[in-house]
Amino acid sequence: MERVMHLRSTGRRRCSGRELRAMAVDFPEVAGHPNRLPFEGCLTLVDIPSDKAPSGARGHRVVLTKEAAETALPSLLGMAVDFKSGWDGHDARQKCGIITSAHLEGTRLLVSGFLFARDYPEMEARVGGLTAGSDTAMGMSYELADAHVADMRDSVWRLTRATFTGAAILLREKAAYRSTSFRVRRAADQRAARAVATK
Repeated sequence: MERVMHLRSTGRRRCSGRELRAMAVDFPEVAGHPNRLPFEGCLTLVDIPSDKAPSGARGHRVVLTKEAAETALPSLLGMAVDFKSGWDGHDARQKCGIITSAHLEGTRLLVSGFLFARDYPEMEARVGGLTAGSDTAMGMSYELADAHVADMRDSVWRLTRATFTGAAILLREKAAYRSTSFRVRRAADQRAARAVATK
């Protein structure tokens, strides 16, 4: 029987007193797929000013509002993750993976998806050992279009509307938010996550 990829919204639910909003694209499982290396990470923080100005913000630190992030959540699905040689920024032409799910948990915008491990062996060489629970130096950074700034005269720009166009994997210290994270999910991690989700 043919399995169809589809978009699903897991809606809102409460977990440990915090509200979660999540969306995902379901892909059929292919055991041992050589070009799918699952990953997860914290893409950014919402309602919190960035540690430094992101590219394109004209030297301003920014705040992505929770409302803007929630509205833009569907635009993350299917977007590419990229990397730059040196792990210090973005290179939209080096698309090395895809985002398949995104959710807000408290102030964190969490994403997961797949890296194209066979196409980009240098990715696995760099991040292959960064599994869930390990402390890593890697983080993430979002890419936006159609961002609306509440008042461009403010020293910290407040983003009230935006469309996600992708994300980058980079050194955490190079990201606008130093509290982002990135790691690979191994089979054991995925089984544990499924067990928690079904409880």
